[in-house]
Amino acid sequence: MEDTLSKLKQTVGHLSLKIRKKPYIAIVLGSGLGSLANSIQNKLEVPYHAIPNFSKATAPGHEGSLTFGELGGREVVAMKGRFHHYEGWSMNEVVFPLRVFKLLGVENLILTNAAGGINTQFKPGDLMLIQDHIGFFADNPLRGANMDELGVRFPDMSQVYDRDMIQVATECAMKLQYEVRRGIYAYAKGPSYETPAEIRAFRTMGADAVGMSTVPEAIAARHMGMKVLGISCITNMAAGVLEQTLNHEEVMETGKKVEEKFSKLVTEIVRSWS
Repeated sequence: MEDTLSKLKQTVGHLSLKIRKKPYIAIVLGSGLGSLANSIQNKLEVPYHAIPNFSKATAPGHEGSLTFGELGGREVVAMKGRFHHYEGWSMNEVVFPLRVFKLLGVENLILTNAAGGINTQFKPGDLMLIQDHIGFFADNPLRGANMDELGVRFPDMSQVYDRDMIQVATECAMKLQYEVRRGIYAYAKGPSYETPAEIRAFRTMGADAVGMSTVPEAIAARHMGMKVLGISCITNMAAGVLEQTLNHEEVMETGKKVEEKFSKLVTEIVRSWS
């Protein structure tokens, strides 16, 4: 853990010399949702390969850079591309950027993702505010010696996704006349899609959507006391819901179709976040 802390401090020191103002909110952009970064004003783009100790984004639809600047009148930093456990990164590497954000002074986090719809009332293109998650199939990012400088050994997870922020997001959607869903997000390791039997099991447990990210980041963020809002873009229906095979091209196509709606909603949330 001492090695991780020294790397975090090195990365934070490097970025602190580049940015003009401390970000108020960090935004992690999921598959096909990276275009939100185009709405950021007075931006500074920092590619991952130019950041000490950062990994490389390899998943399709994840560009691999940090964008600092203004969105909705607030200072933000957006991750255009996240790190997934299925890419071969350790959980420590997956959540490394979130820890950097916290040490930069960021207290608020918006996690977005592309997800498969389990709830049969959902349809591709829907946006779902995450109320809670099912993540016990994942390696926990807090496994190993605890970093006391970041949080306690046994952090409470009874409210991972901030209820006040969910209410703010709901009100912003109403203002924009957008319908948004609320639901439970289930984490699956990937990269293979889930089987129909696994989806039926998730549905029995109460899951409304499934994806391959977000949960490790949310756990690490709550460990550090950050406020977290999660938004899933339902890009396809999960295995067995419809009589069709799954592919990543559908995920990207749906993300493209809803990018304007998604960008407007997130911008309004950032503007309204207090």
